[in-house]
Amino acid sequence: MKVERLAIPEVILVEPKVFGDHRGFFVETFQVERYREAGVGVAPDGSPLEFVQDNMAKSSQGILRGMHLQEPHGQGKLVSCVEGEVFDVAIDVRVGSPSFGTWVGARLDAVSHRQLWVPPGFAHGYQVLSESAIFAYKCTDLYHPETELGVAWDDPDVGIEWPLAVTPVLSDKDLANPKLADIDEARLPKYVG
Repeated sequence: MKVERLAIPEVILVEPKVFGDHRGFFVETFQVERYREAGVGVAPDGSPLEFVQDNMAKSSQGILRGMHLQEPHGQGKLVSCVEGEVFDVAIDVRVGSPSFGTWVGARLDAVSHRQLWVPPGFAHGYQVLSESAIFAYKCTDLYHPETELGVAWDDPDVGIEWPLAVTPVLSDKDLANPKLADIDEARLPKYVG
């Protein structure tokens, strides 16, 4: 597999090997030792994180889901698009981080099978680029709705460059997400560097 650390080095793009022939394809989407060696599923202090929950979502073109995080109970997420194509984004929201308030993104699709590791301490979201998409998450903590936070998808201080130049379709909850600057820092995760 190929591994690329993005501009925020804790966020990792993984391109697994795809073996294909006239029957279809085979791809290994997770192997604990190999992924941990690459930095996927590892906490900032180097300790291993355990994946405890898998989620899947289907959405239509133009749907934007995000930007989500939990604090406490931060979730590391290994995400992939198993049908269609999405633009996946992570915002560093760790107070004290040298990259606080910046974002990285990558296109994920069902052809390349690329995955993105979004560690705890990042807000995460994606926009569907294809007619529809099925998106899969492996999470390192359970869903705790009482600890949910969100950052506005269009926060001008963050400046995410979404590829579809249309007004996205969002949930009412995501429409109400505040700008990062409007979130009390005491609610945000802290940088451990």
